[in-house]
Amino acid sequence: MAAPPKKAFPLRLDPALYAAIERAAAGELRSVNAQVECLLREALGRRGVKLADPVRAKRGRPAKQEDGE
Repeated sequence: MAAPPKKAFPLRLDPALYAAIERAAAGELRSVNAQVECLLREALGRRGVKLADPVRAKRGRPAKQEDGE
């Protein structure tokens, strides 16, 4: 199952804030985009906003299918 498409929108950030997010993302081996999403989910969780867990794309090779040949 493929991950659902994500909503894209422009986001303007203070350069110092972006640099801090970029450092945090590198420390957690994430992209800046994934780090922003993670931080937003954490912040919403602290405020009591419940979200469904994100659907993650499957990684790696697809399983071999045996069709009886």
